[in-house]
Amino acid sequence: MDRVEELYDEHARDRVVPEPPKRVEAPERLAFERDRARVVHAASFRRLAAKTQVVGPQSDDFVRNRLTHSLEVAQIARDLSRALGTHPDITETAALAHDLGHPPFGHNGERALAALAEDCGGFEGNAQTLRLLTRLEAKTFDAAGESVGLNLTRATLDACTKYPWGRAEAPASAEGKFGVYDDDRAAFDWVRAGAPATRRCVEAQVMDLADDVAYSVHDVEDGTVAGKVDLTRLDTAAVWETVRKWYLPAASDAELDEVLVRLRGVGSWPATSYDGTRRERAALKNLTSDLIGRFCGAVQQATFATAEGPFARYAADLVVPEETWAEITVLKGIAAHYVMQDATRVALQVRQRELLTELVAVLLVIVLCEGAATRVGTAVASSATSAPGGRRPCQVRTVPVQRMKLFVFIRQRHHVVKGAPVAIQTTVAVITFTTFAQHRLGTLSTVFLRLAYLTQVQRIFFGLT
Repeated sequence: MDRVEELYDEHARDRVVPEPPKRVEAPERLAFERDRARVVHAASFRRLAAKTQVVGPQSDDFVRNRLTHSLEVAQIARDLSRALGTHPDITETAALAHDLGHPPFGHNGERALAALAEDCGGFEGNAQTLRLLTRLEAKTFDAAGESVGLNLTRATLDACTKYPWGRAEAPASAEGKFGVYDDDRAAFDWVRAGAPATRRCVEAQVMDLADDVAYSVHDVEDGTVAGKVDLTRLDTAAVWETVRKWYLPAASDAELDEVLVRLRGVGSWPATSYDGTRRERAALKNLTSDLIGRFCGAVQQATFATAEGPFARYAADLVVPEETWAEITVLKGIAAHYVMQDATRVALQVRQRELLTELVAVLLVIVLCEGAATRVGTAVASSATSAPGGRRPCQVRTVPVQRMKLFVFIRQRHHVVKGAPVAIQTTVAVITFTTFAQHRLGTLSTVFLRLAYLTQVQRIFFGLT
């Protein structure tokens, strides 16, 4: 580890706010170890448990959520990083943090919020991750009293930057993805100081690949367990159309057939349909393990064959062979065809987008009316002090009676709320109270963050996750 530590200079270890090694007597940890611990203990990291991957939690207790997915991505990233000689704590921390900014309903919710925010800076999960890490997570404040979030090192924050550009300068290949809101440009510029424009550090490349490997393999595994995917009976013509539509528009049937032949050549690829027995579960787990090892091993060999290293920061790039990327993409296509394009799921996604659209409309009415917001806070405080036991305002949201009083107050003053479904009205009451009684919001993007925070929304609305 000492040899790896030497690859990172003081510039890479800098924090926005300088810190002593530790405020109390405790086992000594290195800078990047402290970064990892801060992400693990962050509230936004815990909230990932309420966000699912491809298959919803109602279907089986085996399938993954965003939290378990992040842990698996972190394990893959750490192992590949160690094999390459990159700092494993940096890449693992980036992997743990890579989904923090995702809103409710994942990419579907992200697209809905991006459309709603088109005229005011947009919404992007990766840009939201940077905002969380550098502003919204409560950990450290600068001399001016402004929050600097978790105050992570420059190298770790850079590794978390999957798209090192703003919305305006995003390259065409990014397909609209970007990594920083205009409001967060100062933090972004500090992170990227001295970095080549639009180039990702190798640690960010490892994190990104680990994410692709994890969800390509694990989405197929989850789909198999849920009974939606049968790897022994693939409708290749239909799957190849999905692959072309979603990922590789120029790929021919013959090329994709060849990729599938290679995947079927993996010794643990199933010869019989999954039946849910313990032996079959073990066989499926062996397949996921073999595929992950296959992909990471190919990348390691190709990277070593291309450069001598050291593989840290901007000294080298990760090399992903075309054959490996094609195999990963075919697995993604299988999951996309049998799970993401499932008619039930498509209908569910429509309802999810409708929910977020209604909720944002109501939030905007409240947030943009500062005077009304002040009255809401006053009414909540008044109701709280008159409640049995003299409850403080921060306790109101746990008391159904007080929650309903707040809801009635809002409905009387905002006709938009009055016309919304009851579940939305009740949720808006909770959101409004927590927003204005505890943390005053600034930009619209921050309003969207509160949507990601409120995992209770997913329970209130028809069990959607």
